[in-house]
Amino acid sequence: MNDLPDDRDDDKDGDGDFSDMLSEMRILLPGAQMLSAFLIILPFNEGFAKIVHMEKLLFLATFFLSLTSLVLLSAPAIQHRLMRPLRDRARFKRIATRQIVAGAFSLAVALVLGTDLVISEVFGPVVGIAMALIMAALVLCFWWLLPAWLKRHDRV
Repeated sequence: MNDLPDDRDDDKDGDGDFSDMLSEMRILLPGAQMLSAFLIILPFNEGFAKIVHMEKLLFLATFFLSLTSLVLLSAPAIQHRLMRPLRDRARFKRIATRQIVAGAFSLAVALVLGTDLVISEVFGPVVGIAMALIMAALVLCFWWLLPAWLKRHDRV
């Protein structure tokens, strides 16, 4: 007999595997990767040197948050591999869920700041801020408020 706890113990949702988390990361990671890739090459464009200091600070914040989202979104996969076999699957899933949500939050802020950075450069700061506010409202509504509302009103 194996003295280790069964690695397939169900979590409180009853779905003991990590397929839901894997699916969520498959959605979030490419967005974070694309944004990071765009931001990595941005300073090497000849026009980047011409942007004002405030836009460079905006770039720095966006780049840092984008990379932070990559670290947080990929952390559960790396941790899972290094910690095998898992002794407390439900605890690991709770911690991983928090990391994914923190990564999504970093990505959301990076998307808003990236929107401002790009639109401000093309159309000016007023339009950039307006579009960033619209992007913030979209992210807030569809990523955070709608799921909270649906969870509260779930009658299943």
